[in-house]
Amino acid sequence: MITIQRVQLSEADTLLSFSKKTFYEFFDHLNEPANMEAYSSVAFTPQRMLAELSNPNSEFYFAMLGDEVVGYLKLNFNDAQTEYLDAKAMEVERIYVSGEHHGKRIGKQLMDFAIDIARNKQFEYVWLGVWEHNDKAMGFYQRYGFEVFSSHAFLLGDDLQTDLLMKKKLC
Repeated sequence: MITIQRVQLSEADTLLSFSKKTFYEFFDHLNEPANMEAYSSVAFTPQRMLAELSNPNSEFYFAMLGDEVVGYLKLNFNDAQTEYLDAKAMEVERIYVSGEHHGKRIGKQLMDFAIDIARNKQFEYVWLGVWEHNDKAMGFYQRYGFEVFSSHAFLLGDDLQTDLLMKKKLC
């Protein structure tokens, strides 16, 4: 059984390390090393992580198995949303589970937790972006009732990729 706990500012280094690890686990073999490194050098810095953790309209949560971080979640509200700054919506910007813990329903527990937060805050819908080539994640989101409603460009180094934007209505 996992527990889900809010990430504290003092845990920024742990979050930074885990987020970089999981990003590489899932995307390194699908992308050019130079593009991964270019993105990583901007996205995974201590300064950026502290800024994200300090934003009052973002919340990070760890999925813990005992004392081990096995997953994490980033939620954005209001102006912290990466697009569609809709006061009636919540963005799930990141949801990652370490590869060695896949198949243990940790992602399901994190998504259930996120949707509960959105309902408790009375949002009308939850939305997220997913790489168009991440079929496994898209299937997971579709099982939750998320539907594609748009797309946007995502620059990984010099590789212009497409993320599909998906949303789930709550009302």
